[in-house]
Amino acid sequence: MTPANERTLASVTHLSSFAQYVFPLGNFIAPIIIWSAKKNDSEFVDHNGKQILNFQLSIFMYSLLLVAIALPLLIYGFVDIIGTNLTLSNLEIEFNSFRNQKITTFIGIAIVAFVFFIFLKVFEIILIIYAAVKASNGEQYKYPLTIPFFK
Repeated sequence: MTPANERTLASVTHLSSFAQYVFPLGNFIAPIIIWSAKKNDSEFVDHNGKQILNFQLSIFMYSLLLVAIALPLLIYGFVDIIGTNLTLSNLEIEFNSFRNQKITTFIGIAIVAFVFFIFLKVFEIILIIYAAVKASNGEQYKYPLTIPFFK
């Protein structure tokens, strides 16, 4: 492969992770297809393919962790605030009190986890574009906060 082709292919490998916004798991499938097809032809494409896959797997794990924190706390917090009692005899829901309209600690933590999730997605988009630019310039780029699944 020519160096120009290597740079273009490495850049496209990074940008292919945006396929997650087109079809489910596109952020894994598209880079894997490109990387597996050309990893033996170019060390540069091999390096960049591993980097984007490691980054996408790391982002996925961080996202799962944030959802695992936020969802149960959010559900418990809302149930705690509403304080519902369901009586099966007449199927009415009685709202006890809103406890002085305070947001519980659980909802606060869930909101913070959700905000971290939003920042994580913005961080992901910015870093993918940055890595694609670096790859198109022929520079090797290593994503920050990435767990090295593929070495």
